[in-house]
Parts: sequence; C-alpha cells; structure tokens
Amino acid sequence: MRDRRVTVFGGSGFVGRYLVRRLAAAGARVDVAVRDPERALPLKTMGAVGQIAPVAANIRNADSVARAVEGADTVFNLVGLLYEGGAQTFQAVHASGAEAVARAASAAGVRRLVHMSALGAAAESSAAYAKTKAAGEAAVTAAFADATVVRASVVFGAEDSFFNLFGGLARISPVLPLIGGGETRLQPVYVDDVAAGMVALVNDLSTAGRTYEFAGPRIYSFRDVMDIVLRESGRRRLLVPVPFWATKVMAYFLQYWPRPLLTVDQVRLLQADNVATPGSLGLTDLGIVPTPVDDVLPSYMKRYRRAGASHGSESINGTA
Repeated sequence: MRDRRVTVFGGSGFVGRYLVRRLAAAGARVDVAVRDPERALPLKTMGAVGQIAPVAANIRNADSVARAVEGADTVFNLVGLLYEGGAQTFQAVHASGAEAVARAASAAGVRRLVHMSALGAAAESSAAYAKTKAAGEAAVTAAFADATVVRASVVFGAEDSFFNLFGGLARISPVLPLIGGGETRLQPVYVDDVAAGMVALVNDLSTAGRTYEFAGPRIYSFRDVMDIVLRESGRRRLLVPVPFWATKVMAYFLQYWPRPLLTVDQVRLLQADNVATPGSLGLTDLGIVPTPVDDVLPSYMKRYRRAGASHGSESINGTA
C-alpha cells in the first residue's frame, strides 16, 4: 500500500475511520471523500502531514464523484444509510450512488474497487435496505467487472449503533423487547477486522471480482444479544417477547423521530437471519481470525453500568 493513492467514500463514518487508520499505517495517501469535509478533519491526525486529505464529494453528484477518484489507484465505497431522510434515500445512496462511484472509477482507470454491501442483500427482500443493497451490488459489478464486494454482518465496536443502542435502552428502561420473540440469528463482526479485511483485499489481486462475507466467529440469537447487553452493562431488566407485527406498529411512530430508534424497514430486516452463507469467502480466507464479541464488548459497555455496579447481571424473562 505504500505511496498508493486511495479514495475512501464515507471515510468519516464508523467503518471508514478504522479503514483510514489502517491505510495510513500501511503508507497509502488517502483522500477521504465526504459530503462535509470538516467532519473528516480529525482523521488527518491518523497519518503524516499531508497523508490524509478530506475532499468534498457527494455520491449523488456524478461530477463530485469523478473529481474525487481522479488519480486514485484504489477506491473504497463505504457509504450507506441505516434510515432514509430527505434526498438521502436507500435507492439514491445504495443503488444509484454506488453505480456512480463504480462508473467514475472505471472511467478514471482505477485499478481496484472495493464496494461495501451487507449480509442479507437480496433483490427479493421485503426490506428496502436489503433490496437496494442488492441493486447496488449488481450496478457496481456491471460498471466495474473486477470490483470486490464485501457483505458485512452487524458491525460492532466502541462507536457502534447496535450494542450501544441497547445499552442505552437498558440504562433507562425496565424492559427490553425481544423483537420477533428474539429468535433472529446474527453474526456480529468487529469493526477493525472489517477494516483489516478490506486492506487485505486490495493487497491480493486474486480477490478481484469476488464477493466476501465478513462475519464474526459466533452466531447469536437476538435473545443472546440482549442477555450479553445486560451482562456487560450490569443491569437486571425484563425481556419481553414482542411479535413482529406489534414491533412494526411501534416502529411506524419511532421512525419519524429526527434520529429514529427503529424503523419499519429495520423490523423487516430482523425477520431474516443475518449470518454468513455456508461456504462463502470470508475473513479467514484473508488470513484474519475474527475477533469474538466477548474480547471487545466489555471495554465499552461498562459505560452503561451504574457506579459501583458489578459485572454480570442477568435478564428477567417475561412474556408478551
């Protein structure tokens, strides 16, 4: 990676910050392509003077995308949405925006393109998130045949929006919901493993044109996840099974908050397991041993414990 010029779309986001740090450590010159370059200014301290440069780019604007990839050897597209708002729709970002990046990269003669998608991406999905992720994959590979696609499971780490969400709820609510009964299966993957895997992909030319599924070493049910949250936050809370239909009703109102806690589309996603496909290429094929949740979670879930609270509280099972 030394002296290679790399453009990272969405580099100021959760996964992006870890990727930029690893790219800089490997000696790459990194352009962080974001809508608001000021938000990416703190990333400059991750490298030497002039090594990391925030640049203005919006993947909904083809001209700005073309400028951002000009002169780049490698391009990463990490841009994604958890919920829609205004012009930032799943179709505009996951599908049309992804296609714009791939087309611009191809036209600019970029050597490697890595596109971040998600486990569960499927054209037949009832969730718009998963459906547009699948559309984005198809558009990217059509425009840039050698693109490498990364489908990641739920990504966890100190700044995640998954374990932190439920940790925050456990701090203020006496009840935690087991959405759909808590049976949906998840395979959380550590954010720095995702970043390391992406760097490994561009260092190995044989990965071009392939799809990799990044997932952690263990599969958990949603109920397991809630038990872990309570254990690590030192809280004792009632776990109440809530059927999907009832959760959708609640999500219908919650999704109109400025920063929605839950949307109807996210409930639809939770109706399907989010685990790696048996036999798929993954982190271990890149020489990376996935990090267990238990190795990382205690370091940041402790913020949700009461002062002096002991580690290892248990849930109280309830019924809907």
